[in-house]
Amino acid sequence: MSRNALFKRLHKEGVLQLVSPSNEMKAAYLKKAESHLVSARLLLDNALFEQSVSMAYYSMYYSVMALFFATGIKCENHTAAIILLKEVYGWDNAEIENAKSERIDKQYYVSSAPVREDVVALVRTAESFNADLRDFTDRLTTSKVDQFRKKFTALI
Repeated sequence: MSRNALFKRLHKEGVLQLVSPSNEMKAAYLKKAESHLVSARLLLDNALFEQSVSMAYYSMYYSVMALFFATGIKCENHTAAIILLKEVYGWDNAEIENAKSERIDKQYYVSSAPVREDVVALVRTAESFNADLRDFTDRLTTSKVDQFRKKFTALI
């Protein structure tokens, strides 16, 4: 399925919508992102690598959700969110794409046991990704928000 077809289908289903920007939702998702990152660190420190990978990914995902709500986009699909990060905001989505892939591998398949060094690297990546995305979100101007909303509208 093409990206455009995916976006149009998700929009029709109500999964992908233009909404009013919300600082409250942005703050709530930033709080979730930080909480999941703290959990990822704790799990890592206690050699619960599989769970740490999942929490690191979700911390990144919730940072993306914070950006989306800051600009008035509702997206309830992980794949679409990652694509939109690049298509609408021009953000390099390789790190979160990799984190999602790692989460799926570690969560659903037993043949892919996480290695401590890889999980340490993923948690560090999540820390950096979240900090950079939060800075990007905090620097949004009304003009930029309008530009992003127009790009999004053209995709759905």
